[in-house]
Amino acid sequence: MRILSGIQPTAKPHIGNYFGAMRQHLSLQQENEAFYFIADFHALTSSPDPAQMQQYILDVAMDYLALGLDPEKTVLWRQSDVPEVIELAWILSCITPMGLLQRCTSYKDKVAQGLSPNHGLFAYPVLQAADILIFDSQLVPVGADQKQHIEVTRDIAIRFNNKFGEIFVIPKEHIMKSVAVVPGVDGRKMSKSYDNTIGIFEPENKVKKKVMRIVTDSTPVEEPKDADKCNVFALLKLVASDEELHQWRQKYEAGGTGYGTVKKRLVELLHEFFEPYRQKRADLENNLDYVNKVLTDGAQRARKVARNKLSEVRRAVGLET
Repeated sequence: MRILSGIQPTAKPHIGNYFGAMRQHLSLQQENEAFYFIADFHALTSSPDPAQMQQYILDVAMDYLALGLDPEKTVLWRQSDVPEVIELAWILSCITPMGLLQRCTSYKDKVAQGLSPNHGLFAYPVLQAADILIFDSQLVPVGADQKQHIEVTRDIAIRFNNKFGEIFVIPKEHIMKSVAVVPGVDGRKMSKSYDNTIGIFEPENKVKKKVMRIVTDSTPVEEPKDADKCNVFALLKLVASDEELHQWRQKYEAGGTGYGTVKKRLVELLHEFFEPYRQKRADLENNLDYVNKVLTDGAQRARKVARNKLSEVRRAVGLET
């Protein structure tokens, strides 16, 4: 089955990205034909610093490769290296009803977060549809908050097929079974937008500083605590064994354990969890030629598929004979 997903290079990947999406992307590559792209066109909607975005593109690629992405099995590329996607997005925009886009809640959410209400942000679902449809994607792993965009993609594909013939595969969403919401250090969802993240490969001293700032309630040390309402415990669930989690839950319920003690253990466990990948990440930083070659080779493989599909589309709408 062909799988497709993308990640925006708007910051270094954080542990929320890993546990929410990247880990499942890496798992899905084992039994499927995986196409994963670094969504730099999409990132332009937030007006990123150009030099910084170039670094973030490399950071995303290096993190995926360090964590286990196999470029022999999986196609990894920069979105902008496959310009056919943009042409398809324009063609799709000409059959997409305004009302369909106006009903998308993510646009309103992004504007509420402070992003400029530009056309790119509004038309984001059409470009996303082009990303998906141009590769005959069958399954699209997304978080629950992106489900509506896949429904828009399906709607656009069905409209196109009804008008021009059976050109597009109708994709299905694969709602990733995340660990609920991964909280950031301020208690909100961990997000680049909130600047509340913990980096996957940040030095241990930086991770410690961030973890020690995680928001908790004011329950005294000696009092029982509710583990299910604790941001530290929510992060602990990502990296601790079931047995250790059970022990911590008992300590919470019994009282006598301060949040500082739990935070110190969380720092240790985060370091231990990602330690096996750190050397590979360091090696990649010293071999950027290899990283860029992976992206270039991936773009060539992706573009071959995209060209074939775009030719079908151009013939269908009358742009080619």
